[in-house]
Amino acid sequence: MKILTYNVNGIRAAASKGLFDFLKTESPDVVCLQEIKAEKDQADLAAIENLGYHHFWFSAQKKGYSGVAVFSKIKPNNIVYGCGHPDYDFEGRCIRVDFDSYSVLSVYFPSGTTGDVRQEIKYKFLDYFYDYAHNLLKELPGLVICGDYNICHKPIDIHNPVSNKDSSGFLPEERAWMDKWFGSGFVDTFRQFNPDPDWYTWWSFRANARANNKGWRIDYISVTENLKDQLKAAKILMDAKHSDHCPMWVVVE
Repeated sequence: MKILTYNVNGIRAAASKGLFDFLKTESPDVVCLQEIKAEKDQADLAAIENLGYHHFWFSAQKKGYSGVAVFSKIKPNNIVYGCGHPDYDFEGRCIRVDFDSYSVLSVYFPSGTTGDVRQEIKYKFLDYFYDYAHNLLKELPGLVICGDYNICHKPIDIHNPVSNKDSSGFLPEERAWMDKWFGSGFVDTFRQFNPDPDWYTWWSFRANARANNKGWRIDYISVTENLKDQLKAAKILMDAKHSDHCPMWVVVE
């Protein structure tokens, strides 16, 4: 199964830049989208269905904000909308689809870049989601957690770790959470296959950052340890330009 994740920064804008042609070419079995910024009835559902996907949406209550979705060529056994917390569900942060061997989540972690209030919300979300995911493991056979985590884990994951040491997304507390996350039974799938620097998934719109590859790796596909031996490949697709992010995929046997 090929599972792709993509923060599209508005699905309608991404569609106008060739998103569906891209999905046709890549042909992932499951697509996890974040920051869709739309209600289901505002999207081109025919284009999605013509590609053979069942589609499931969890939009934010605030119009044009946040939201997640999953497209799947395989009909899930079960779909769960939200993560059980009213504040995060109001913002459309998480959707889960269950298959026989594992469950796939599309998650949009909060950003703290707009100030202290949102940074504190981000920290609270990290604590809540850590417990939420580990509680899911008590009832589900395995997890594939796709999404925009809004954190660079290590210096290799950001173009200038020194100048960004006090920036939201690379703060010591955030990076410590990632250490805890990947030390608690989850695997960073991309790093299983590629240890090299200069692989990023997000670039600022400023200062020609993308052309100069001054980016951040803040999008991840994490899998539980019991799926590690089933990983066959993982790739970041930096040439895909439908958003300020780029997609990545993983193949799980």
